[in-house]
Amino acid sequence: MRLLALIATVVFALDQASKWLVVYWLDLANRGEIDVLSPLLNFRMAWNRGVNFGLLSGEADLTRWMLIAIAVVISACVVWWVYRDQAGRWAMISAGMLVGGALGNVTDRLIWGAVADFLNMSCCGIENPFSFNVADVAIFAGAIGLVIFSDKPKTPAAPKTAGKAPRKPRKSA
Repeated sequence: MRLLALIATVVFALDQASKWLVVYWLDLANRGEIDVLSPLLNFRMAWNRGVNFGLLSGEADLTRWMLIAIAVVISACVVWWVYRDQAGRWAMISAGMLVGGALGNVTDRLIWGAVADFLNMSCCGIENPFSFNVADVAIFAGAIGLVIFSDKPKTPAAPKTAGKAPRKPRKSA
């Protein structure tokens, strides 16, 4: 569980630091967009009030608090799940990524009322209209990792006797 907590803390810190750096220090909140390695990587400011790709976005405060509650409940369930199943190292890392990312986005909703998305990637003449953040990447990677690495260990086979044949019962007279 310490590994899960460590990874969650690192992901959370990276997410919040990247948002502070880009949104405030580079002033993306006012500039709106910065071409970094155009068209492959750009910073495009987007305040996401919903879930992925702006789904369920609404201005209602109820939506904001509902999404916060859902993220906290899912994070708690993931922690309980990997603890209960005594998950292996990679499942713990995956869970830590998911939880750290989810809590990063929860923090945004608590502070700003929306998630700060700023990473935008396009390629090959296709203009991507969507932005995302470090937390989104961690949530996605963590979820995929949990699917791959959370398989419960198989029940061990019955112990074998080392080269001995089973003894036959003796007949009584």
